Amino acid sequence: IAARAVDAVKVYGKGDTEVRALDGVTVDFPAHVFTAIMGPSGSGKSTLMQCVAGLDTLSAGQVFIGDADLSRLSEKQLTLLRRDKIGFVFQSFNLVPTLTAGENITLPMDLAGRRHDQAWLDQVVSTLGLGDRLHHRPSELSGGQQQRVAVARALASRPEIIFGDEP
Repeated sequence: IAARAVDAVKVYGKGDTEVRALDGVTVDFPAHVFTAIMGPSGSGKSTLMQCVAGLDTLSAGQVFIGDADLSRLSEKQLTLLRRDKIGFVFQSFNLVPTLTAGENITLPMDLAGRRHDQAWLDQVVSTLGLGDRLHHRPSELSGGQQQRVAVARALASRPEIIFGDEP
């Protein structure tokens, strides 16, 4: 199991304004399997993904990435787990406008002070058809190319799990 939620509850607000975005959700996400969470708008899909990815905390229940119980991790440990084991592809891509596509792809590793596996990066860039766009800034890329840069960034460090919010 790559990730797991157990009796996950997420509540926003209190009293009359309380919204239960998650109400006792238990789900396993197997390793090496593509899993899509589908449902109507407002059903808690993004909330579940954000909580399982460690970007938000549950009101009750547990979330695991591998064997790590996120509720037992310090903020520093959680930051390191997200940096070292998780890749993210956000709906809005979150590319840095002043960096080139190539710099955006390697940014998380650069910030972590980690060396790049150039052969792997070359394979990712080639597979995603970005070889001729690496020196372009996000504003010089189409929406689809920006999306592929975001995917390349998520894959670049070979994370154990990748989360995508409507990627």
